[in-house]
Amino acid sequence: MSLLLDVALIGGGYAVGSIASAILVARALGLGDPRQSGSGNPGATNILRIGGKKAALLTLLGDLTKGIVPIVIARLLGLEDWALAAVALATFLGHLYPVFFGFRGGKGVATALGILLALLPVLGLSILGVWILVFAVTRVSSLAALLAAVGAVPIVFAVSAATSMRLLVLVLALLILWRHRGNIRRLLDGSERPFKRR
Repeated sequence: MSLLLDVALIGGGYAVGSIASAILVARALGLGDPRQSGSGNPGATNILRIGGKKAALLTLLGDLTKGIVPIVIARLLGLEDWALAAVALATFLGHLYPVFFGFRGGKGVATALGILLALLPVLGLSILGVWILVFAVTRVSSLAALLAAVGAVPIVFAVSAATSMRLLVLVLALLILWRHRGNIRRLLDGSERPFKRR
């Protein structure tokens, strides 16, 4: 019975992760498909560029929430650490490769943050602090996301002794780096666009 529950929650995590907040918000506000506009990424940063602050905030809240909810439910149902990590990874993969939207999803930063806030609040708040600090100094969202992802790895070793949590964070960080490979190229050649100060 426990195994069936684990499998059901892992599948449920993937389904929840597959709910593409950016695409739904864009449709509701008449912005079209964000995968066809701006950077082509269905995430809060691209939505901010094509739809403004309200649309970006709704997208961010949606992506954070779908990272948090499966973990909270799994915790309430008493899943062990390895099963929790599996639910978390499935949720994240749902965001990256959403079954409801042709497996073309976002880069996962906000969803990963929601997952980590629910799993390891100290880690989640720490990487949020890294993102805010880097973005405040550079105004480059991708750089902030990359440094937050990289920084999460040593921080998780400091805040958790669970092998499952350490491996999860390592995998999340590597996937975020992979999804930002285009941004990394632009950062290296100096063509990545910062947000203008207002």
